Amino acid sequence: MGRIGLSRAIVATSLHDGHLRVKELKEHGFSRTLGSKVISRHRGKLGLKASKGLIEGTFIERPNRFLALVEIGSDRLPCFLPNPGRMEGLLIPGKPVLLRRILKASNVRKTNYDLVGVRLDNQIVSLDSRLPNKFVWELLKARALEAFSKFTDIEPEYSYGGSRLDFLLKGRDGELCLLEVKSCTLVKNRRGLFPDAPTERGRRHLESLIAARKEGYRASVIFIIQRVDVEAFSPNDEVDPKFGKSLRKAISEGVEAYAYTASFDGFSLSLVQRIPIKL
Repeated sequence: MGRIGLSRAIVATSLHDGHLRVKELKEHGFSRTLGSKVISRHRGKLGLKASKGLIEGTFIERPNRFLALVEIGSDRLPCFLPNPGRMEGLLIPGKPVLLRRILKASNVRKTNYDLVGVRLDNQIVSLDSRLPNKFVWELLKARALEAFSKFTDIEPEYSYGGSRLDFLLKGRDGELCLLEVKSCTLVKNRRGLFPDAPTERGRRHLESLIAARKEGYRASVIFIIQRVDVEAFSPNDEVDPKFGKSLRKAISEGVEAYAYTASFDGFSLSLVQRIPIKL
């Protein structure tokens, strides 16, 4: 495990705690569900729970950024898509995808399902852009990332310089570190690329990290690539050259950048390895 930059163990972060029983699946005409054998593999990993009852369907279309239509048997279900990115090469009509049913949907929700993953070659790619933040949160709490293992206090959603950054880390020696986490799903020629759509917000985050570094903070950005077919990471200059310019500037001014691949089994992310960043 030393090759992946972990100081304790590989950490699996669960998607959700809810579950969908087989009886309920049958009542809705669904016969394909991922079994509990997979769930049992994660028990005992830092006390994190795995969710049950993911449903496999076929992706049909994406009417808008946050809505997908998925076919289950003879039914077409509208699903919430927790990722505003373009997801090039992933959301292709006919691709097998994984859904999670929301058992207690709020009144503001218009769908009862989340689309959480897509099968691609020999892996499942996580589509949930919220998951890497939760994943890094668990890694930080476990002090499992060597680069941040000295920090004992973690404050999420910290406002700084007009931006809301993911974490403020505090060490016993008084050192402060601002940390931003980015989710990456786009891969070309075994190179992870971010962003997959122009992101002014992402550029603002980098500008805030640069400002923090100048004021004496330690400042870092972590890219979590939610798939394993990756050997290196680069900014996606073709899609957003301004972000690439901002990332290069940030690194040149002392902002630390890290990229990690993570595997997804339909239930949770597990850290695989740190990969080089090529600018």
